[in-house]
Amino acid sequence: MVPFSILDLSPVAEGSTVSHSLESSARMARKAEEFGYKRFWLAEHHGMPGIASAATAVVIGHVGAATKSIRIGSGGIMLPNHSPLVIAEQFGTLEALFPGRVDLGLGRAPGTDMRTAQALRRNLEAGANSFPNDVVELQQLLGTPVENQAILAVPGSGSRVPIWLLGSSLYSAQLAAMLGLPYAFASHFAPDMLLDAIGIYRDRFQPSSTLDKPYVMVGVMGAVAATDEEARYHFTSAQQQFVNLRRNVRGPFPRPVADMEAFWSPMEKMNVENTLRYAVVGSPETAETKLTAFLKETQADEVIISMPIHDIEMRLRSVELFAGLGNFMRVAA
Repeated sequence: MVPFSILDLSPVAEGSTVSHSLESSARMARKAEEFGYKRFWLAEHHGMPGIASAATAVVIGHVGAATKSIRIGSGGIMLPNHSPLVIAEQFGTLEALFPGRVDLGLGRAPGTDMRTAQALRRNLEAGANSFPNDVVELQQLLGTPVENQAILAVPGSGSRVPIWLLGSSLYSAQLAAMLGLPYAFASHFAPDMLLDAIGIYRDRFQPSSTLDKPYVMVGVMGAVAATDEEARYHFTSAQQQFVNLRRNVRGPFPRPVADMEAFWSPMEKMNVENTLRYAVVGSPETAETKLTAFLKETQADEVIISMPIHDIEMRLRSVELFAGLGNFMRVAA
């Protein structure tokens, strides 16, 4: 059984507002809960006009209040931007508000450009280099206090919020294996090291009080619609966004276009199609074929889907269609 989850960035669609984006995230979380998805995670990004989830813990609280049972959390919090104590307090508070529903996914990247990262007032080099120690410190702050423990996270201490490590390279795979933590690979936008990373994680995994065997989540971009043509049309918003990132063009999440050939150069097309090669785009039949092959290749324990679709009604429809796939929650033989 392979559960489906959703990764949301609260996209600020062209022609829309941040307020509408955050309400759309709540609607999407309710739809995911209705159709049996396991988790609804939000990602930390900064300085991006097309993304409204910078204050990630706040938005998690927003979707938590809009739902009743689906797990909520971060995919992820970029730990070098923060002190472990602050994150322990934030997620301890979320756990107190939504008991038994909160996940804490951690990443090592800044989630933004270098100038914005500096403005977050952290020593970036020290933050990245101390990532393993910060993860262990965070585990201690969220765990059972020991006698004479000098620093307590209140709320947070004793909450035991589950920690995940996220990555797009081999580094976090090795750390997750060493610490015995669940591992999520960002194959939805960084596919190159996917198989190597999950192989290393599984081979080197050390059982822990958290987990007795490896647990791998893999990411895909997704857009499912009634027909292949309609799904490809809606997915042009994501393709434009990736081109804009490479051009250093900042703006809201773009409307879909009828012809991408008029938008990107041949080199840009090649780069974006390689980056998004695991994307599940098409009719339900096409999407099922693509997803079945992906699950067979990765043998993943869970799939987390990002649905970068400009129109919220079409995004909600994609959530529903994904849930109805013939191989929903089933590994291909």
